[in-house]
Amino acid sequence: MPQLLLELFSEEIPARMQAQAARDLERMAREKLAAEGLLPEALTAFAGPRRLTLVAEGLAGAQAERHEERKGPRVGSPDQAIEGFLRSTGLTRDQLTERDGLYFAHLHRPGRPTPAIVAEMVEAIIRTFPWPKSMVSGTSKLRWVRPLQRILCVFDGEVVPFAIDGHVSGDVSEGHRFMGAAKPFRARNFDEYADELRDHFVVIDAEERKARILDAARTLCFARNLELVEDQGLLDEVAGLVEWPTPVMGDMDPGFLALPPEVIRTSMRVHQRFFAVRDPATGKLAPHFITVANIEATDGGKLIASGNARVLSARLSDARFFWTEDLRTRLEDRLEKLKGVTFHARLGTMHARVERITALAGELAAYTGADKALAQQAARLCKADLGTGMVGEFPELQGVMGGYYAAKEGLDPQVVEAIRSHYRPQGPNDDVPTQPVAATVALADKLDTLVSFFAIDEKPTGSRDPFALRRAALGVIRILLQTRVRLPLGTFASNDMLAFFADRLKVLLRDQGQRHDLVDAVFALGDDDLVRIVAKVTALSEFLGTEDGKNLLAGYKRAVNILKAEEKKGVLPVGDPAEVAGASPEETALVKAVGAMETQMDTALASEDFAAAMGALAALRGSLDAFFDKVLVNSEVVSERDNRLRLLAKVRDAMGRVADFSQVTG
Repeated sequence: MPQLLLELFSEEIPARMQAQAARDLERMAREKLAAEGLLPEALTAFAGPRRLTLVAEGLAGAQAERHEERKGPRVGSPDQAIEGFLRSTGLTRDQLTERDGLYFAHLHRPGRPTPAIVAEMVEAIIRTFPWPKSMVSGTSKLRWVRPLQRILCVFDGEVVPFAIDGHVSGDVSEGHRFMGAAKPFRARNFDEYADELRDHFVVIDAEERKARILDAARTLCFARNLELVEDQGLLDEVAGLVEWPTPVMGDMDPGFLALPPEVIRTSMRVHQRFFAVRDPATGKLAPHFITVANIEATDGGKLIASGNARVLSARLSDARFFWTEDLRTRLEDRLEKLKGVTFHARLGTMHARVERITALAGELAAYTGADKALAQQAARLCKADLGTGMVGEFPELQGVMGGYYAAKEGLDPQVVEAIRSHYRPQGPNDDVPTQPVAATVALADKLDTLVSFFAIDEKPTGSRDPFALRRAALGVIRILLQTRVRLPLGTFASNDMLAFFADRLKVLLRDQGQRHDLVDAVFALGDDDLVRIVAKVTALSEFLGTEDGKNLLAGYKRAVNILKAEEKKGVLPVGDPAEVAGASPEETALVKAVGAMETQMDTALASEDFAAAMGALAALRGSLDAFFDKVLVNSEVVSERDNRLRLLAKVRDAMGRVADFSQVTG
């Protein structure tokens, strides 16, 4: 079946926008084709520095005929309503049919040629494409990420003819800006297009560009007994900057290795987009770097390497100056300057924030087992590096540089580590600080952020979270769960903050395969110890995965429904159920089972053995099933009825000590 090939060629597309642009192009094309009844066998989009490309395989040559029955107003409706329906269908009144007192329109829409539909689709995509930022150029009113230069659009080997603001579709594209720009080429299908691009020094597939970069960079390192410091984020970015990736190794002054390695790597990454290189024997950085050129130089890249080395040397010389100057002033002596740094207009200065974090760290130390004095010292100094020249140049290194400066001052290693890691974890894959002092300061920093912004009602809404409160809450959760710190969050958080933590915990556990309703069921008991909550959720999940758990949940819901129905009639009887003379064996057995279960439950919950608690509940299953099968709860004998209702209430309340089973779905 025919193939559609579309290329939107422009000036340079920012690397950070390319991957999403490819996804958006594929999504929009799929939706618009589907709306017209055209379903491709395969749809693939590519993005690069100067082009977005779409190829759709197996499209029909024309849209199928469509028949539609549309329901209209009732017979006898006002003329205005009927006329409006007629306008929407394009029919006359005598073309309508009547059925069940309603008008119906039977519409026949002949299929249109696919090229006509594609032309409309491409124009709609271009005019509504969701670029984060876009621009107009010249006299055109067309907005695009950068000036759009050419549209290649071919279906079944023929150009799809259309024009958009002076851009006329065709079958011509061009290759590399320098190595292939002098030779425009024609392409009437994707294979021809991809081959021509490669012949004109363009790799269209971003994943292939990444693979070429890694393979060539590793080969360069291997040849000199070195090892590439891999960086996925940098690789993604660089692959969006070059069409014909050509890694080149350069050298730098070994004297710069006296700087902290994070400074060297950050300077390389942020300013130059270089990959760092290390000595595999020592694990330390080597005085070399990998840059990715966009051309194959005739001298093998020597001139490129030399020029980049000079630029890097200038950057690292600045960094060495900052390093030397920063070491002249102790962290303690920098605290006064924080009084002039605003944290937030409604939350005061950074100095005030440091005081809050310090006080909070002192309180938290009682729970984390950290040395209180060391925790407070680390908390007091954790933001001091914000005024250093190095952090001013490389904001990404705040905390990290404070740790280096603290080490140079000879401070306690626990204080050094706490300052260095108090921002962590900053993402789902970031390590969690587990050393007690470090964990304490990291918790204090994040809890202060949350408490402060919740206090001024600056909470996340929808996708908006300008102060990264979701990340802060997830950081608190990960620290507590990994360190097993038993922190009563309610002591430090408001009710709305606890609900916020519950939502974040649900996200974390859902990613681990847990059910969100189980988190709600456990949180509903008012527990604020995340370690205990997660242990309960895990045990509850395992329990409900068994036949005993499923049947007991069904029995619980049946008991609750009976109790609710009786409660509507009047006040439920209170007190404990009793073994009544003459009662059925099933009722007596359930009374005994509930009593035994409560004893086991007390022991299990006291030792936080939630698996044993679930086991105690599971022992109820047989007795409860038999009770419902053989016993009529609503006996005409009032004393029997009341005792049986008390028994069901006992079952409900006993299960409610573990979780609110009413919030469990299924």
